[in-house]
Amino acid sequence: MDKSTNETQIMQTQRTFPYTPDEIYASFSDPGRLMRWWGPKGFTNTFEIFEFKTGGIWKFIMHGPDGSNFHNENIFKEIESGQKVVIRHVSHPHFTLTVSLLPDKEGTKVLWVQEFDDVKVADAVRHIVEPANEQNLDRLHMLLRGELK
Repeated sequence: MDKSTNETQIMQTQRTFPYTPDEIYASFSDPGRLMRWWGPKGFTNTFEIFEFKTGGIWKFIMHGPDGSNFHNENIFKEIESGQKVVIRHVSHPHFTLTVSLLPDKEGTKVLWVQEFDDVKVADAVRHIVEPANEQNLDRLHMLLRGELK
C-alpha cells in the first residue's frame, strides 16, 4: 500500500487450503476451472476473452442468481506461476486484486487483497464485496475438493 492509499480502500481476506500453490494456481490459469468457481455463491460466468498472460485481457459476464448480468473487463497486470496473480479491474468499480499463494505448513495460504481506486466507492460496496470475497474462496475450495463440476 503506498502512502496515498487510505486503509479503507483495501479489502483483504485470507484462507489456508490443504493444496500446493501450483494446484491453486491452476484454478486461476485454466479458464475452464476459473469459470466454475469465480464469483459469489449462485453466480455463473460466460468468458468472452481470457488471455492469461501479463498484459492479457479478461472479459466476462457474471450472471447473478436473479438473472442480472454484470459485465467485467480486466487486465492481468502480473502473473508469477504458482505464486501470484494481479488483476486490474478496468470496468467500474475500479480496483486492483492481488492474489498471493504462500506456501504454508498446512498447504497454501491464499492472501486476497482488493484495493479500490476511490475510498467512497470502497465504502459503498464493502457490505457486498467482503462477503462475496469469502464466498469466492469457499467456491475455490469446493472446486479443489472436486465438488464443482
